Amino acid sequence: MNKKSSSWLPVYIALGLTWGCSFIFIKLGLEFLTPVGVGFGRCALGAIALLAVVRAKNISLPKDPKTLFHLWIISLALNVVPGVLFAFAETKVTSILAGIINAVTPLMTLLAIMLISRDEKPTFAQVAGMLLGFVGVLIVLAVWKGLGTNPLISVLALVFSVACYGFSYPYTKRFILPKKLKPEALAATQVTLGAATLLPFYLMGGIANDQFKLGPVLAMLVLGIFGSGFAYIWNFRILAAAGSAIASSVTFVTTIVAVCVGAIFLGEEISWNEPAGAVIVLLGVAIAQGRIKLFTSK
Repeated sequence: MNKKSSSWLPVYIALGLTWGCSFIFIKLGLEFLTPVGVGFGRCALGAIALLAVVRAKNISLPKDPKTLFHLWIISLALNVVPGVLFAFAETKVTSILAGIINAVTPLMTLLAIMLISRDEKPTFAQVAGMLLGFVGVLIVLAVWKGLGTNPLISVLALVFSVACYGFSYPYTKRFILPKKLKPEALAATQVTLGAATLLPFYLMGGIANDQFKLGPVLAMLVLGIFGSGFAYIWNFRILAAAGSAIASSVTFVTTIVAVCVGAIFLGEEISWNEPAGAVIVLLGVAIAQGRIKLFTSK
């Protein structure tokens, strides 16, 4: 892998760390917001941050109706639906479980690539690496013990959310990236459209508790400004440089971070299967990125 093809790796790691911490921030945000309120809050804060970046850099926002429509579809898949459903699910399940199910995204992306992408086809190494990563996630989850007390509807909400994530990557690759627009402009428009979509629902019932504590408020600020703001600029850059299958594999890093943060800050115990699964996940990511070759040509 040459220098150009690996230049996105630091941003890839930063994105995984940012999104990995988001599940605890969602939990904290739910102390004073409804799931719709969390979804809107992170979009609105992200939009403010991104619009400030666009203004500071004097970048023009897209105005073409077709481009705006495609960005709205992406905002539904990346911001609106997952933003609300992840928060809804976390009213009943742990942040660690949410982070682990989030790792299904690369498999959903591979399916979406086969369905809607004409040019980008997953390689054998990408498929093998992502399947291995998914096995690692299952080991982290200790699936042989079942889902325990987690309601099925919450798990389904998480699965539908990651299906939306998976759809968004090849959709963006096909309809948005060929336009050669600035990542800052794309991210700012996408998140702003998401906030505008959720605003009416927020006004109807976005506040769950009018007692605002500093911790949850700060969590929402970080979740919005970084998790739904700067992170999307990073996401677009990875997508343009490495492709949708690799871009979506950032969820493996997110999973590891979510498990570690949940254990450290929520006091949950770590059993043998979690570090073992983490190693397998990282191995799968390395194979999908081509850093570890499955076969050596003679």
